Amino acid sequence: MIYLDYQATTPLAPEAKAAMLPWLENYANPHSPNRAGREAAAAIEHARAQVASGLPQAGDVIFTSGATEALNLALGGVVLPGRDEIVTVDSEHAAVLDTCEWLEGQGRTVRRMPVGSDGLLDLEQLRAAITSRTALVAVMLVNNEIGVIQPIHEIAAIAHQHGALMLCDAVQGFGRMAVPEGPDLIACCAHKIHGPKAIGALWVRDGVNLHPLIHGGGQERGLRSGTLSPMLCAGFGAAAAVAITRRQQDAVHVERLWSVALDALGPGWTVNGSTDQRYRGNLNIRREGLDAARLLSDLRGIAFSLGSACASGSGRPSHVLRTLGLGDGVARSSIRLGFGRYTTEDELADACRQITAAADVQSRWVA
Repeated sequence: MIYLDYQATTPLAPEAKAAMLPWLENYANPHSPNRAGREAAAAIEHARAQVASGLPQAGDVIFTSGATEALNLALGGVVLPGRDEIVTVDSEHAAVLDTCEWLEGQGRTVRRMPVGSDGLLDLEQLRAAITSRTALVAVMLVNNEIGVIQPIHEIAAIAHQHGALMLCDAVQGFGRMAVPEGPDLIACCAHKIHGPKAIGALWVRDGVNLHPLIHGGGQERGLRSGTLSPMLCAGFGAAAAVAITRRQQDAVHVERLWSVALDALGPGWTVNGSTDQRYRGNLNIRREGLDAARLLSDLRGIAFSLGSACASGSGRPSHVLRTLGLGDGVARSSIRLGFGRYTTEDELADACRQITAAADVQSRWVA
């Protein structure tokens, strides 16, 4: 199997596995005051510092069950007097868009901004959309489907000029690039950076107050109740430490892989979204007349996707591609190839040649 689905999840780093294994047998509750509990709590604090080292200073890391919970906590937990509006973007992840839809049902106002054909937000349109009632502006750093990088520092500055807070979904960018200064809340998770699943974090800038969504013992900074897993936290911390140390090395490797993929695919493919403001480990491409779902079925030895893993079983074309102005038929002719640290040039080139050959077969059948 050639694995090209890095936006959905990444292989577990050996360093993360090594950090996790001792906690399979060391089962102490980190919230207990005994010695074993204190040792578990110390491991969690070490992991917290490792994750925090990849985020801006002057803030705190709140561990969650994943980025979805972190985004829910940020969107639902921000309460500013006299402000009941959220401004976000049509191309955001479902964890943001669906939460915003639920909040609308609770009486909140949500303004959804369009993007251009390149997937980028127009900053002047954003500036005009924010009002004196806007509490939060939510924009992701790297789009999970097309890899486009939004100008987060500038977006945060615009939000602050209007007295609003800024939430950044940094899931696809954390550990792969420097997270920009400016946001007040930043969501990230472990399994996109070669860590374990079911563990994420919300970074909260000092001075920002949140209301908890999960009530109980208030174990995690009073904002998240429930027993933390030392094993998952340790894995997240180790994965973050490796990603931050290897960030430049990984970036060079990914840049090379991008070129290898395009060369091996050959002509006839169009890249969806900006190719300049983009994380190069995300190659979302389309080919006229392609049945992408059939291609996925024909190439069972290659793991790639048609878009977000969260929505891949819905049968609906990607909402992100529709925001670029692509029709449903064009969106259904698109595939996403995701690659990174453990992808080799040879296997990527081999996979891309197989993809193009299978697409060529489809074209002959249609003709």
